[in-house]
Amino acid sequence: MLKTLLAAVLFLGICIFGMCFNIIFRKDGKFPETEVSKNENMRKLGIKCMKEQEDEMFAARRKASAQTGCTGEYSDACTGCSFYTKTH
Repeated sequence: MLKTLLAAVLFLGICIFGMCFNIIFRKDGKFPETEVSKNENMRKLGIKCMKEQEDEMFAARRKASAQTGCTGEYSDACTGCSFYTKTH
């Protein structure tokens, strides 16, 4: 039983070291940036963090509601607005 546990711990240690090898022995010495909004490669691909996407979406909705004359209250102006759904 103890030999099996020791073998499993040793095996896991080797696996973790193998996965971390590139990060530990990197030439530039910097840990790779995992934050979506700060990663250059993700920005080049057009990938944005959820916060940025929500800000853009809400800005577009505010702009659209300002153009349609929507005040945020249910009225005749809200029939063409996608910001609010009429329930009656």
